[in-house]
Amino acid sequence: MITASIVTYDHHLLDIEPVLRSLFASPVDIVYVIDHSEHMMELKAELQEFAARVLQGEPALRRKEKAGFKLIYFPHENNGYGGGHNFAIRKAIAAGSEYHLVVNPDIWFGPEVMPELIRYMVMHPEVGQMMPKVLYPNGSIQRLAKLLPTPIDIIGRFCLPQFLIAKRNNRYELLSSGYSKTLNVPCLSGCFMMFRMSALQEINMFDEHFFLYAEDVDITRRMHQRYQTLFYPATVVYHKFSRASHRSLRLFWIHMTNMIKYFNKWGWWTDVERDAINARCMRAIESTGEVVEPQYENLCVKKQEGVDSRVATR
Repeated sequence: MITASIVTYDHHLLDIEPVLRSLFASPVDIVYVIDHSEHMMELKAELQEFAARVLQGEPALRRKEKAGFKLIYFPHENNGYGGGHNFAIRKAIAAGSEYHLVVNPDIWFGPEVMPELIRYMVMHPEVGQMMPKVLYPNGSIQRLAKLLPTPIDIIGRFCLPQFLIAKRNNRYELLSSGYSKTLNVPCLSGCFMMFRMSALQEINMFDEHFFLYAEDVDITRRMHQRYQTLFYPATVVYHKFSRASHRSLRLFWIHMTNMIKYFNKWGWWTDVERDAINARCMRAIESTGEVVEPQYENLCVKKQEGVDSRVATR
């Protein structure tokens, strides 16, 4: 079984219709919509009307619905991006899911994407998580496969002139890889995360200490300790990617607060594991550009910690 979850926050149906249509056309058995909205009360009715109209509108989708496809809506207390997806993941585990997609409301993609990712994961049981190449709507690439961040990487991106940090930022964003080969990298964006469910259960899902931002860095890092976490450019998805925290003081504060939590958890200036992982990733890119095999025995596995609360999608 293949499942997917979307966490919404004050979204209209029109905001999430492209990702829903993408999922309807993909081999997904259940789509969970977790609604953290505080003001939008119309989404449930809009979804019901949309699903009835679209699923009955095409023979292939009618067959899919008869075979058991479900679009399930849950209004949910706003306990953050990771918390909302964890709620859906627990439902998916109970339903018997083997692969689960965490996806943003502002993503869309073709029907070939998920079959190819699942095919690859079936053939490679060492892979726990995958992200395809992510493009802006105009077709330019989004640099969303990264090294593990240092405090300077985060501070520099928000607070320093571009010319001062360009070289460091290009390394952090793996520019030298060309984004053209399959790479095992330690940091993948939360906008599109395809998980092997057994691996996701093994690492205990998202850490709900992180309300918004940093939860994707943390979960990929924990997955990378045990499994390969692949950037897979053979498939492509599109992402609006508004960089809201660069334009909103409130979201900037949330972003910084959660990055502080991340560095408190893993280490600020001294993080031996981060340095080893990043160095190994860069060596592999500079030598061959091929998939990097992680040395699991040299990585310590940190225990996941506690719970937090409050806004929703990135």
